[in-house]
Amino acid sequence: MKAYPRPALAGIALIALSLTLAACSKSEEGAKPSGEPIAAVAAPAGTSWSETIAETPEGYYLMGNPNAKLKLVEYGSYTCSHCRDFAAEASEEIKKIVDTGKMSFEFRTYVRDPIDLTTALLARCGGKDIYYPLSEQFFANQAAMFEKVQGQEAAFKNVEQLPPAQRFGAIAQIAGLVEYAQQRGISADQAKQCLTDTAAAEKLAKGVEAANSQYQIQGTPSFLINGVLVDNVANWALLQPKLKQAGL
Repeated sequence: MKAYPRPALAGIALIALSLTLAACSKSEEGAKPSGEPIAAVAAPAGTSWSETIAETPEGYYLMGNPNAKLKLVEYGSYTCSHCRDFAAEASEEIKKIVDTGKMSFEFRTYVRDPIDLTTALLARCGGKDIYYPLSEQFFANQAAMFEKVQGQEAAFKNVEQLPPAQRFGAIAQIAGLVEYAQQRGISADQAKQCLTDTAAAEKLAKGVEAANSQYQIQGTPSFLINGVLVDNVANWALLQPKLKQAGL
């Protein structure tokens, strides 16, 4: 992954560089979930499970049958190249499985840096119904975004001098993320509101701390199958057999 500046966000509790920044890599192999074959469950008439999105009590967005026997969770970062590659190769495959009603899917943002956090705020800006399509598009834009921020050290240095509520908006402008979001249905007013929501930013940062505490996340992407962290899995080719072992 290309290098880019990471300005500190001092003044916003839990978002400064006191966060543990996980590498875009994987750790040693861990638990191997297994289970009996799972029966398909039809979606309610006129709907599909992959278009059924619900907000969880923790504030994440769950795709699919909320009572699915198999629950897949990804901890991912919008600035992680492995997460980008996983989104490109696995998103459609995951939707196909979710549509069977056997499995639900939940993407949880694992914030690694200020650009990542800025992108996460924008991805959530349109609400649950476009969260997954917009997330896929932000991953597809990752290389272009990195190109925009190259050589912008002075601009990022100036961001550090801004009041906390203005910093994410400034980062988004430098990275070209506001214009990109506007082209995908997020109005300028929506983007401004989301990027000044420091409470939402702190909640995302707390989610990282909770994940570190509960699962000892070592890198991104990381996956939970029915609440068990499955290590040494960073792509679809490695994850798919684990899902079959769990009952698909």
